[in-house]
Amino acid sequence: MDRRKFLLTSTAVGATVLSLDGCNDSNRVAIDYSKHPKHTDKKAVYINKGKKTTIKLATSWPAHFPIMGEGVEAFAARLDAISGGSLKVKLYPKNVLVPALAVFDATSSGQIDAFHSGPYYWKGKNSAFSLFSGIPFGFDAEEINSWMIYGEGLQLWRELYARYNLYPLLGGNTNIQMGGWFRKEIKSLADMQGLKMRIPGLGGEVMAKLGVNPVLLPAGEIYTSLERGVIDATEWVGPALDIKMGFYKVAPYYYSGWHEPGSILELTFNKAFWDKLSDEQKQMIDVCSSEMNANMTYRFHYENIHTLKTLKEKGVKLRKFPDEVTQAGKKALGEVVAQLSAKNKEFERVYESIAKHLELSKEFADISLKYFLDIR
Repeated sequence: MDRRKFLLTSTAVGATVLSLDGCNDSNRVAIDYSKHPKHTDKKAVYINKGKKTTIKLATSWPAHFPIMGEGVEAFAARLDAISGGSLKVKLYPKNVLVPALAVFDATSSGQIDAFHSGPYYWKGKNSAFSLFSGIPFGFDAEEINSWMIYGEGLQLWRELYARYNLYPLLGGNTNIQMGGWFRKEIKSLADMQGLKMRIPGLGGEVMAKLGVNPVLLPAGEIYTSLERGVIDATEWVGPALDIKMGFYKVAPYYYSGWHEPGSILELTFNKAFWDKLSDEQKQMIDVCSSEMNANMTYRFHYENIHTLKTLKEKGVKLRKFPDEVTQAGKKALGEVVAQLSAKNKEFERVYESIAKHLELSKEFADISLKYFLDIR
């Protein structure tokens, strides 16, 4: 090749690119990408070529559990492919290596390298942790992701988890959840009094204010408890997963929900393990976890809308909570937030960040999404 010709051509192309990049500059919006969590240490790139790292990852779900468990399995396969086999994930479904709800402590201590679960399971350690999953009448999936990634969510979450030697990443979202399965129809607030219901997190605390007795049960005991009348109602997730539990056979009333409008799932690492990874490895994990976070959200929506049709064909009676129950729920949420904020300044700090973001989001939703849905 003519070296002089090559250099002249390269210079011309470069000039064209610079010219195109600078055109209409006055119309371009500057975006601060520094707010998006990323790793930029160029020195670390490719230093792990030829080396293999195995990540011991335990989940709170059974093996091949629909959507959530399968989502983690897809993450592991994707990471293996993107890393060219240099990053391997050894998956341990619930109770194989550690119990389902012991994954937090096992990762914190370094017994395992990472886990996949939900932040509200750890509210006993810090009530603020429940807020990173979501709140009743709060964020939907899109809103909580925007707060997490571009707001203060991830920063606050990582700050509080660091005290437990943990580093969290977004690991999925259940999308809006249904209000639950009830053996008897709820016609008034009085019907909630003394009701025994399986429901965790802040939703359970709100329900308690309405006179409900919240019960925590492992997944394998819910159906039998509902069938035998040990509990009167249960929430789970949504049509796609609920149908597999068979709740419709013993509790025909299926209610729309407000307790978990968009619940985050987590992919959390032992922080010491994470810190030892190269920048290259961290970026590959970050990319794959972001993909899992998005794909799980979309799959829940896809599966839910198709499964709802099947449930209706099985005679399920779809209901909405009476207005007085919903209004009492909103009032109860305010009381729960006030009480937990008074006891825990970290809860108060996280909730204040959520409230600011949510207020702006509601204002925009009222003039955009709500308008569109009303006319659609």
